Amino acid sequence: MPSLYVWAGGAEVLSRLTERFYERVRVDALLGPVFERMSAAHPTHVALFLGEVLGGPPRYSGERGGHPEMIRHHLGRHLTEAQRRRWTQLLLDAADEVELPEDPEFRSAFVAYVEWGSRLAVINSRDGVSVDLDAPMPVWGWGVPGGPYRPG
Repeated sequence: MPSLYVWAGGAEVLSRLTERFYERVRVDALLGPVFERMSAAHPTHVALFLGEVLGGPPRYSGERGGHPEMIRHHLGRHLTEAQRRRWTQLLLDAADEVELPEDPEFRSAFVAYVEWGSRLAVINSRDGVSVDLDAPMPVWGWGVPGGPYRPG
């Protein structure tokens, strides 16, 4: 069974996804201000994170500090539900543009992670949240469908 990372097309495709996504974010009226001080390397870091979450190599953990570091990036940002929804919309639009697999099983799993992860980001952006230094990196799988669609 291929991982979601392999099925998506690996590091190259996820890099194109995050580059295209953050191009959109930079000029978005709602999200642009949130990311106005984003480093040029930010899309690359997010691609590494997504890759690891989707079952790829543990490069984000090895190079960037794992899930605790991702949580740390959201602390005190006071993200809103409107921002979360827009973030999700732009990411899914970018997924279409870079032609991530369109099969319902992959997209279901990808959307499930995007929903979960973006909601976690909002929660972690509230006042009073601290980082659990032992927080494991989430690893997303195929979920309910159990794997890629195989026509009968």
